[in-house]
Amino acid sequence: MADKTAPDAQLRLEWVYGYRGHQCRNNLFITGAKEIVYFVAGVGIVFNPRENRQRFFLGHDDDILCLTLHPDKSQVATGQTGKDSYICVWDSNSLATTSILKGGPNNGIGALSFDKDGQKLVSVGMDPYATIQVWDWRKGKVIATVRGHSDRVFDIKFSPYQDNTIVSCGVKHIKFWTLCGNALTAQKGIFGKEGEIQTVLCVCVASNGLTYSGTLSGDVYVWRGTKLDRVITMAHKGPIYTMDASDEGFSTGGKDGAVKLWDMDFKPITTINLVTAKDGYKGLCVRSVCWRGDKVLMGTQDSEIFEVGAQDKDIPRCIVQGHAEGELWALAAHPKKPVFATGSDDQTLRIWSMNTFEILSKTTLEQKIRSCAFDSDGGQLAVGMMDGSFMVLKSRDMSEVIHIKDRKEVIHEMKYSPCGNYLAVGSNDNFVDIYSVEQRYKRVGTCSGNSSFITHLDWSEDSKYIQTNSGAAERLVFKMPVGKQATNKEELSAIHWATFTGVLGQEVNGIWEKYTDTNDVNAVDTNYEGNVAVTGDDFGLVKLFKFPCLKKGAKFRKYVGHSAHVTNVRFSHDKQRVISTGGGDHAVFQWKFFPAGKTDNGIGDPQQGFVDSNSEESDSDLSDVGDMDSDLEKEKQISYDRNMYREDADKIKRHMKEELGAGKKRNSAPTNSLSLEFVHGYRGYDCRNNLFYAQSGEVVYHVAAVGIVYHREKNTQRFYLEHTDDILCLSIHPLKDYIATGQVGRDPSVHVWDVETLKTISILKGQHERGICAVDFSGDGKKLVSVGLDDNHSIVVWDWRKGEKLGTTRGHRDKIFVVKWNPFDTNKIITVGVKHIKFWTQAGGGFTSTRGTFGKVAQNCDMLCLAFGKADGVVYSGGSDGNVFMWAGVTLQKTVKAHEGPLFAMHSLDKGFVTGGKDGIIGLWDDQFERCLKTYAIKQEALAPQSRGMLLQDSPAVRAIVLGHGKILVGTMNSEILEVDKAGPITLLTQGHLDGEVWGLSVHPTKDFCVTVSDDKTLRVWDLSDAHKLANSKLLKQGARCVDFSFDGKFIAIGFKDGSFTVVNSDTMTDVVTLHHRKEEISDIKFSPDPGKYLAVASHDNFVDIYNVLGQKRTGTCKGASSYITHVDWDRQGKILMVNSGAKEQLFFEAPRGNRITLKSTEIERFAWNSWTCVVGATCEGLWPPKCDVTDINAACTTRDMGVIVTADDFGLVKLFNYPAVGKFSKFKRYVGHSAHVTNCRFSSGDKKLVTVGGADTSVMVWKHTSGQGKEKTTMCGQSDDSDTDSEEEGGYDSDVQREKNMDYMTKIYVNNVREKQGVKPHLQETSEKKSAFVSRNAPEPPKVKRAELPATTGGKKQKMTQVNDLQLEYIYGYRGFDARDNLHYVNDGADIVYHAAGAGIVKNLSTGSQSFYLKHTDDIICLAVNQHPKFKNIVASGQIGNPPCLHIWNAATKETLSILRGGEHSKGVCSVDFSCTGKYVVSVGLEHNITVWRWQDGTALATVVGHSQRIFRAEFRPDSDSQFVSVGVKHVKFWTVAGNQIVGKRARLTDAGTGTSIKRLQTMLSIAFGANNVTYTGAMSGDVFVWQDNSLLRLVQKAHNGPIFSMFTTLRDGLIVTGGKEMPAKDNGPVKLWDQEMKRCRAFPLREKGLNPDVVKSVCRIKGKILVGTKDNDIIEIAEKTGVIQTLVGGHGEGEMWGLDRHPSLPQFITASYDGTLRIWDIAAKACVAKLSVTAARSVCYSPDGEMIAVGLKTGEFIVLLANGLKTWGKRRDRAAAISDIRFSPDGHWLAVGSEDNCVDYYDVSKGPSLQRAGYCKDIPSFVIQLDFSADSQHIRVSTGAYVHQVFSVPGGNLVSDKNVTSKITWATWTSVLGDEVIGIWPKDSDKDDVNCAHLSHHGTALATGDDSGLVKLFNFPCPDRNSAHKTFVGHSAHVTNVRFTADDKYLISTGGDDCCVFVWKCM
Repeated sequence: MADKTAPDAQLRLEWVYGYRGHQCRNNLFITGAKEIVYFVAGVGIVFNPRENRQRFFLGHDDDILCLTLHPDKSQVATGQTGKDSYICVWDSNSLATTSILKGGPNNGIGALSFDKDGQKLVSVGMDPYATIQVWDWRKGKVIATVRGHSDRVFDIKFSPYQDNTIVSCGVKHIKFWTLCGNALTAQKGIFGKEGEIQTVLCVCVASNGLTYSGTLSGDVYVWRGTKLDRVITMAHKGPIYTMDASDEGFSTGGKDGAVKLWDMDFKPITTINLVTAKDGYKGLCVRSVCWRGDKVLMGTQDSEIFEVGAQDKDIPRCIVQGHAEGELWALAAHPKKPVFATGSDDQTLRIWSMNTFEILSKTTLEQKIRSCAFDSDGGQLAVGMMDGSFMVLKSRDMSEVIHIKDRKEVIHEMKYSPCGNYLAVGSNDNFVDIYSVEQRYKRVGTCSGNSSFITHLDWSEDSKYIQTNSGAAERLVFKMPVGKQATNKEELSAIHWATFTGVLGQEVNGIWEKYTDTNDVNAVDTNYEGNVAVTGDDFGLVKLFKFPCLKKGAKFRKYVGHSAHVTNVRFSHDKQRVISTGGGDHAVFQWKFFPAGKTDNGIGDPQQGFVDSNSEESDSDLSDVGDMDSDLEKEKQISYDRNMYREDADKIKRHMKEELGAGKKRNSAPTNSLSLEFVHGYRGYDCRNNLFYAQSGEVVYHVAAVGIVYHREKNTQRFYLEHTDDILCLSIHPLKDYIATGQVGRDPSVHVWDVETLKTISILKGQHERGICAVDFSGDGKKLVSVGLDDNHSIVVWDWRKGEKLGTTRGHRDKIFVVKWNPFDTNKIITVGVKHIKFWTQAGGGFTSTRGTFGKVAQNCDMLCLAFGKADGVVYSGGSDGNVFMWAGVTLQKTVKAHEGPLFAMHSLDKGFVTGGKDGIIGLWDDQFERCLKTYAIKQEALAPQSRGMLLQDSPAVRAIVLGHGKILVGTMNSEILEVDKAGPITLLTQGHLDGEVWGLSVHPTKDFCVTVSDDKTLRVWDLSDAHKLANSKLLKQGARCVDFSFDGKFIAIGFKDGSFTVVNSDTMTDVVTLHHRKEEISDIKFSPDPGKYLAVASHDNFVDIYNVLGQKRTGTCKGASSYITHVDWDRQGKILMVNSGAKEQLFFEAPRGNRITLKSTEIERFAWNSWTCVVGATCEGLWPPKCDVTDINAACTTRDMGVIVTADDFGLVKLFNYPAVGKFSKFKRYVGHSAHVTNCRFSSGDKKLVTVGGADTSVMVWKHTSGQGKEKTTMCGQSDDSDTDSEEEGGYDSDVQREKNMDYMTKIYVNNVREKQGVKPHLQETSEKKSAFVSRNAPEPPKVKRAELPATTGGKKQKMTQVNDLQLEYIYGYRGFDARDNLHYVNDGADIVYHAAGAGIVKNLSTGSQSFYLKHTDDIICLAVNQHPKFKNIVASGQIGNPPCLHIWNAATKETLSILRGGEHSKGVCSVDFSCTGKYVVSVGLEHNITVWRWQDGTALATVVGHSQRIFRAEFRPDSDSQFVSVGVKHVKFWTVAGNQIVGKRARLTDAGTGTSIKRLQTMLSIAFGANNVTYTGAMSGDVFVWQDNSLLRLVQKAHNGPIFSMFTTLRDGLIVTGGKEMPAKDNGPVKLWDQEMKRCRAFPLREKGLNPDVVKSVCRIKGKILVGTKDNDIIEIAEKTGVIQTLVGGHGEGEMWGLDRHPSLPQFITASYDGTLRIWDIAAKACVAKLSVTAARSVCYSPDGEMIAVGLKTGEFIVLLANGLKTWGKRRDRAAAISDIRFSPDGHWLAVGSEDNCVDYYDVSKGPSLQRAGYCKDIPSFVIQLDFSADSQHIRVSTGAYVHQVFSVPGGNLVSDKNVTSKITWATWTSVLGDEVIGIWPKDSDKDDVNCAHLSHHGTALATGDDSGLVKLFNFPCPDRNSAHKTFVGHSAHVTNVRFTADDKYLISTGGDDCCVFVWKCM
């Protein structure tokens, strides 16, 4: 019995006792089939009470925490705990997994809810942020993710009545969420005055906008909208844990053990009290309730489920019972009956019936129970406790027999002897006590000798011995009853054990893995008749082993369900069942046991399809020690890890600037270029199925990082070069036009590309690690599956066109070789690999899998390939034993021997199959794999004469095979590609080196040949002419590292790895001479030039030996190198050797003796060198990249004329430099193709070709070399190195551009104060409350603030003044032009315009002049675009700053939000947005220079890329494309394509653009327009327009403007282009120009005829005959195209803070003053600016009481008094140096008070005339002045300051009035102060960051408006002395609101914004 195989017996889960009520709630439902669903441990349970039957869902691998039912009443969603927690949606009828949702939070899922139509699912995580996610659950895709709360969220529900509405609740909060696009936005519930803020535990959403929630205090809170509407107090005594809504009404359950039923209006119907019920008990706590029809189900904390019929509500029945919380260890099976007992830390002992699945009796003891045992006839039951005592009970009535305490520590194990006379008790203090049953349990013996606590004990059959296990992994045997240890070997071997429950000993060795801790397995029980042992372990598994199992690591069958530790397992007395208990999950599982040969076909195995039911290794029932295949073993071991990935190269580039030093120039790049012409090689040694015929009949395959399309007739190749590292797999689309290739990499990608055009169609990235080893297209071509090389070999399914991950799963522990889609079902895939075949079905975002069952048909082996039969479900796999395995479904039917050795490749044809194996034979089979129709052996003699090359050895292993065009295409292990004609002849198409690094390379001195040697022990001579084939070859005795042709090409010298070298004849390949003088490898070998007398041989022993070739003797040795030699070169005379070593030395020696000489660097350059392969020295300094200790240059080679030098480096790059490369970091052109190291490079004899060899990628690449003279004709120009490193700016400097580049939006994001103030905020100051007497004889208190009497208007009628209690935004004066661009568009066929200002999107109707607003943004909008597609009319996108920022897509007509897009790596702001051609995609640019493309309708970010190192200003889609767009920015133009989930960019290529002088550097580009045929126009800072064809510069439109071109607009209708730029005003020139499609002719439109400062246009747009222009000064202008007539549509202040504001005392007008230097008077009715005056930066402004005069305070400290009529200056003064922060006329018009920032208020007497004499000033003001208010009688003034204090002074004396009695009686004329007891309520409670800046009291005296730093305008009732007073909030301003004023008639409120330069007019309601 020494085999290690798994047993034939099986277990099936039959019943689970218990229900999880602790730490879970709302987890009990009734399905449509009237079954009850709930969960316990890791099992979802569907319980049918009528049939008393349970069914199980086993798709989880850890504790389930939550469950919810789909509206269809049959699908169930469950969420689990654990690190990689996931959600399963499954069908409660079939128990099939419908969908797996992965990628949720890490700590587990706490609650779930479906939406009303069941399409979406919301989940909340247990992570610290309580992450809320909304899923499209069928696809397994996250729609939205958001942080739920800073504390726990307990419940979450989708509204069953309203779409996209969610309510969540938890610790001290409730939130109401709306889902829009990919954004969830929350409104906090306002507890208000109705209730206290407290923890909300559960929630139900009702119709009519009501939400009911259960709280910690036992009240039900009823919410209407987001406000607490009413409270139903004391619904329960104590917390309400659960609430359920049904058609009948609502039900609630709580800690008080009661369930209440309520009607639809939440009026109580009835109460069910479970505490007093039959099975109830004190402290019962309801965790879950479900009321459906006439049934109410209740789940309790202690794992019971009760059921009540609505009629008999007083008689709840307990239908499920289990142990309550606490670990469960004690388990004993009754010796005679189907009964067992359990005891747990909940202090209960329960006896259960296995047949009826119910509790027979239960008792509660004083202590936690840890062990129990029945005596031999089951009459008595012993129980071991936590305190070291044990009890014996009668099992019939649970009455106590005896209670003994001999030990202090817990009793772990106890057993009665088989004879029934003794009881053995094992405890934690290392002893086993023996008690005599007859002597009333007197202790008769003690076994000592264990060095640790006792874990298990067993009696022998004759009751004479016991064996014990201890925690120290000892197994001891003691004699009974005395307790003496028995050690005699013979004695021990004769013992027969009555039971075997120990985990130690020979018999159970096999239960341990080879290297495990001995505490992992907690329990064992054996079934001697069945030869089986069952174990329970710490990983939640129950396993079946053969018994005895002697060898470690035996195979087993494993069963899941328990989530944490399985603490105990026992067979029932009749061995029909197994009981297992769970520790943490305190569940009891009952399993049916089927001995070998019997299976229960009645129930299918519920385990199938979830996890592997056997151990990872054991699928087969036969022993699996197969034959090893060396090649296969080697392949399994290949690791694709790299120290340096190509992705790391970019990091190195960043160091270049630092190392270059200031002012140093880099050498320019060469004009010569290379283009790849042919690659010799095919990757067959570790890849398979990677060779196909394309539609065109070309052959597609790969080697290194190149995808190759080979034309068989012409013998030419075309290349796909976008991969950055080795390609490992290749698959072809069913239509044979697209190819998918997967590569190695840190974040490896799959590329899908077009065979015809070689264009990338899609790049899929971000899901794998290390590399991608297999890809396959689905049968319909829509999906792609890829397998990664990470430890779990993850499988990912993609929608490859969209670049979207559809699903993912862990594949297998060992390598997966092949993945294939089922051609009949696009949800099924099959994988084969090391010892496995798995059948997968996609379920949502995950997969369910089943392993192939081999049964008795065959033993498992490595599966290497896969093909599908013609019928669904028939699959053939090829194994490492040469067999074809035939599968039906998942079961093996039979095997057919097809090859000797592994069967590597197979392909299904129309009428059969073709196979290829390691034996080098190709077999053609019939369609049933019954007979082999024909075989072909691959041999040299079978090769057809037209073959391009030769076989190096016969019968190479076949690695890829495919049929097409009547031929069989074969790829071999030896890197040959062959075409086999069905008639028999074989043609060799192309070949390469096989596995092993290639280092040696030399070119023939006169002919087009090169020779290579490799570690694969071959020498090969390649024809470099158009024949491109292997011309000659030789098998070598071992791997070689270097090779050289003699000067006449007659001889070849080869240097080997063992230190020897050989010279052979180049024609006959016969050896001429072999010498072996060195131990280490020969690294370079060179013949001296004509006459070729000497041979230099360099080795890793640090020497170069010089030999006389003919004399065959060594003539000298060059010594002196301190490291191994890397390169040697001769001079043309053959006298001097130049040597490089690994220590970067450059040494010189004389031949033939080898004496060392020194040469100066000038001499080195003068020497004529025969070859230059040296990489160090002054002339090569520029070749080395920064920080290049990491990346070594392996080789270099110059052309014969020493003009250019090419290098081969460790990054897989071939680089071309000018020679000599003096100075650091010369510029170069770089070429990709090789993957890892490029080991060598040589120019051919006439410098026409270059040959490079790759190290590990085994390829030999031939490049065409074109010199730069004349026009370049090559299409493939190498990527030139970046010019980002140049710091000089082309095109000079422009202040406006500079400002825009340096705009820092972070300071703008809300929370920063406008003014730094010192002091304690008003709402935090101590207040002195005065208690006023109720009845008073005094005169009535004067009013606080004077009520306004309106002047009598004409007709003498008094106008009625309205009380203000609401505001509505009516108009905004302003447009954001100063730092935003291209943000102004016509919509609605030109009837409206849309633009933005502050935080508002504005739609203005041009005919009525009225505006409407989109106000959902939370901060400044800085970009806006309109969807041009007719299908999406009026759709606008706008982007804002913020942290994180977001994009809103909205409808300009209805103002409804269509989608909100957050994320996409944007972290500061979105500065540009544009729609694609079909309108479905949006491209956005972030302020952190990255670009994201979105599918806005479903809110997904498709792809993100870092666009540039500096600011990007614009990105715009081509008007005819959904995938191509262009971005411009600081020294940047890039042409991008969206491919899958990646964005691929092409850098702009500068040419001379027809100017004759080449343009070296890119300017800062500001704007984009498009022309036909891929022409792009970009507007530059210099005023030139650059015209690009694809990505090359075509021409320049010079000086299209004189200044920067900020905006360009392409009219889609007629292709005309409008430009907007910076120009000085002139008659015949203008900042707006209209151009033809080619931008050859234009017409200018001036905005002003004359002026001193330039006009700057920031945005242009055009529609039939009209041009819309936005300027930097924030004006919007419309130009009529025909006449050039200008009309200003919107005027606003220019850039600069705006603080000054006052309203006219009688007219509906107001005046504003801003830092933009202007003063403007606005008329509300005309919606326009009626007067404007430039005064320099102004800070404050006011009207005199009669409206005749205006006073303005300037930033300089000066103030001016103007006459309102005509704005003529009346007088001015400057007595202060700091800004005038407020200025006021007294109500009687006598005084002018001027408050400044240098803590002063001055009084001037206006009546004395324009000289403005100072009449006095106020002393002792503690800080700068904010606001001034006069008293109604002009006697006092109130000054508010930055120290948060306000003071009253007399006028004009300026004395401080501090007497409260005086000040409290003053009536004020106005109230603008934010300080004072009357307005404490305006300060928000968390205003440590933001200040309230301004306030104004309505003239009616009841409404106070405030403006604050959060951009809010608020309306309070006045006075508001209570903190945090109630108010209404109005949004729209972006950051600071600096001033507010009601108009004289209280009809409007005006507010001004600080940074947003906007004036808002609000209508008062």
